[in-house]
Amino acid sequence: MAADYYADLGVAPNASQDEIKRAYRRLARELHPDTNPDPVATERFKEIALAYEILSDPERRQRYDTFGPDGGPGGGFDPFSGGGIGDIFEAFFGGGAFGGRQPGPAGPPRGGDMELGLDLEFEEAVFGAAKEVSIRLPVECTACAGAGTAPGTLPSTCSDCGGSGQVRRVRQSILGQMVSAGPCGRCGGLGQVIADPCPQCRGEGRVTDQRSYTVDVPAGVGDGTTLRLTGRGAAGPRGGMPGDLYVHLRVQRHPRFVRDGYDLIDELHVPVTVAALGAHLRYETLDGTEDLVVPAGTQTGRRFRLRGRGVPHVDGRSRGDLVVMVMVDTPTDLDDEQDELLRRLAASRGEEVAPKDTSILSRIRSAFR
Repeated sequence: MAADYYADLGVAPNASQDEIKRAYRRLARELHPDTNPDPVATERFKEIALAYEILSDPERRQRYDTFGPDGGPGGGFDPFSGGGIGDIFEAFFGGGAFGGRQPGPAGPPRGGDMELGLDLEFEEAVFGAAKEVSIRLPVECTACAGAGTAPGTLPSTCSDCGGSGQVRRVRQSILGQMVSAGPCGRCGGLGQVIADPCPQCRGEGRVTDQRSYTVDVPAGVGDGTTLRLTGRGAAGPRGGMPGDLYVHLRVQRHPRFVRDGYDLIDELHVPVTVAALGAHLRYETLDGTEDLVVPAGTQTGRRFRLRGRGVPHVDGRSRGDLVVMVMVDTPTDLDDEQDELLRRLAASRGEEVAPKDTSILSRIRSAFR
């Protein structure tokens, strides 16, 4: 019985290439010998692989539609000739299962990322700063310019992989020859070997040294912010691209101000006389001295907002506010004259206060007499 490739894939004769591809992908994952060891499934897998091999090629599909599975003049189809099923596996299973094309050498690997911590004063985090940092890390070898070879020499093509960076291994299976590929163990996937390594870096192309960099800290950063310095990390071996340097910021506390997002909060302690009668105060902000008016009768907890005196937004578009919260301090060390003045004030306002020289402790003692 002549093969019906459309029926094998479960599609109509007028199916589009996308429909054929989707049908094959679904069946291949279901029937592949690696996931389904049933011999019946294996035979079925070979059938759908052949069907897809024919129908995915427009020229072969037209010849099949015209002449049937024999292929007309010139003979039948050979699924293991040319690119064949190897190309199918390369497209759907990552390449190389049946001898498909393999990638070339990967090239020198990228250097690793490095990280360090940086302490900032509170004001430096608010307004930004240029800070110097120092770190010990792998850097490009100056003797060989990162090549890893001794002066006047060049790397040679790896004899094991022929410069491809990969070696291929062939084994027999029920589907024919299976070819697997992996990085070459001799050259590490680079495709080249160094016969005369640089004496300074011993063929690594990099040495460990101390480096200093300037970190531009933007205004408005907060504690725990991480900055990335692209290309300032470890140099890659044998000329590979360098990694990045990550700088973790640690912002010190301020003796007065507490940060709340982009706002600053401060507690302003004033004596009871200032809170009752009001005052014009010279108030120190991070930007300088401001004139702060405390109205008469100000209570503890009242807040005054100084617009634009907070933390700049990192994007530079605006700035937070400075919120001043008043705390009224009650005097505790009155002399006789001050005590008398307060008693006269309380009497004039009709407010009852404790008798002079009578403390809570003396009242407790009198209760037990």
